Amino acid sequence: MQTHISWVFIASPFVFKVKKPVNLGFLDFSTLGKRHHFCQRELELNGRLCPDVYLDVLPIYKTPSDFSFKAKGKIAEFCLKMKELPKGGFLGELVAERRVGEGEIDRIISRLRHFYESQTPNRDIEQWGTPEKLKISTDENFTQVEPFVGRKISPAAFEAIRHFTNEFYVRNEKLFCRRIQQHWIRDCHGDVHLDHIHLTPEATTIFDCIEFNDRFRFIDVANDVAFLAMDFDFEGRSDLGNLLLRNCAREFHDPEMLKLSDFYKCYRALVRAKVETIQATSMKRMKAREHSDAAARYFRLALRYAVSGSEPLLLAVIGRVGTGKSTVARELGNELNWPVFSSDQIRKTLAGVPLTRRTPARKRAEVYSRQMTGQTYKELLARGLLAAETHGGAIVDATFSSAANRESFRQKCEKAHVRFQAVELEVEPGEIEHRLRARNKSIGVISDARLEDLEKLLAAYEAPSQLSPNLITVPADTAIANTVKSVLLRLTELQLRRFQAEPNLIS
Repeated sequence: MQTHISWVFIASPFVFKVKKPVNLGFLDFSTLGKRHHFCQRELELNGRLCPDVYLDVLPIYKTPSDFSFKAKGKIAEFCLKMKELPKGGFLGELVAERRVGEGEIDRIISRLRHFYESQTPNRDIEQWGTPEKLKISTDENFTQVEPFVGRKISPAAFEAIRHFTNEFYVRNEKLFCRRIQQHWIRDCHGDVHLDHIHLTPEATTIFDCIEFNDRFRFIDVANDVAFLAMDFDFEGRSDLGNLLLRNCAREFHDPEMLKLSDFYKCYRALVRAKVETIQATSMKRMKAREHSDAAARYFRLALRYAVSGSEPLLLAVIGRVGTGKSTVARELGNELNWPVFSSDQIRKTLAGVPLTRRTPARKRAEVYSRQMTGQTYKELLARGLLAAETHGGAIVDATFSSAANRESFRQKCEKAHVRFQAVELEVEPGEIEHRLRARNKSIGVISDARLEDLEKLLAAYEAPSQLSPNLITVPADTAIANTVKSVLLRLTELQLRRFQAEPNLIS
């Protein structure tokens, strides 16, 4: 098996791990001496959590005909000798088989708690809890992701994540200082994710900690735990991620851990996206596609934490006719990997009208009656709420011209414990007229609205000011990419303000 930095040879009952001769900036295995050093460090550091797994560092000798562990030639490489962990017990496997519950989560928490308590904090380690030191890692991450912008992650998503990260430091400096004062910065594991945890009835094994860069281990325990919570989210098990964080906060007597969880999950998701992208470049085609797809999902997950956090969100793209709601909603859905539901599509489906055919004049009174509008918005809400619960978020696209419809949506979302956020798109009247004229020449337009309907539709639109603070208004006169970027940045601003007003306590 291989990762972006190692080859792993399985020879039951042992495993031999060889470091690749690479220099990726954040790690340097480029010389034999460095690889030997980091093999020794890995053996030593993993002895803290799993001494029975890491057995020895062995030289590999090159002979005229082959390689050997026996001393009969020049040392060609060094490797770690480890005990093989049986298949079926890795946490990723257990999650896939739905064999993880509160009992397993609490076993992991107990193991981590004893580990963190055994690591004595000191000033050299705790300095890495300051925003200035933390920014070394996050800035480095953005620099290393930048070459992938436009290919693996959009410029809008990249800017939103970077804005959220950098502003979080500025607005929460006192919180980071408190974490240092309360001695939460320890010499941690640094890489706690699903595939680095193994469970049997007898043992809870957490292995493969970071050995190649101390600053990746000199972190807040909240950062360490957030990695695992993020991995649960990635696998569609936010219930387990939230359970982990909630029980950790209780067992560690650390409620403020939850104030940092979305920030650290955002960072960890971006790290995983970067690593998967690096792996994709070094693998054969089928494996490369697998890693590339995973990278795209991690990038979207990082964006989700930046714009909405860990709570389910129903995002409504609203506004007058011709403001580009459907296009913007679709692009936001692509950015966040969220389902998108259109009132125009639902209305025509309920009425039995082909989607890309304009509703016949004789049938429009029926299709746009108050009764059909009520059915349309009811179905829009039902689909949106279900998708928000299963995907972490969903987007609905509708004019929402009626204040009553908007308020009903908001109240029902609140009752369902799904946060509601509206984005109103604003376009100059002249641009709206231009867009509606263009519809007459376009094929495949779902909306029935045309220029001759404009005056009546504008008169029917009730300004959504009563939705505040669940409303942001974004100009949409320019290119779609600019509008999407503006929406994402505004959502990150809301998330930052929301955090300061009401920290997410993972209910």
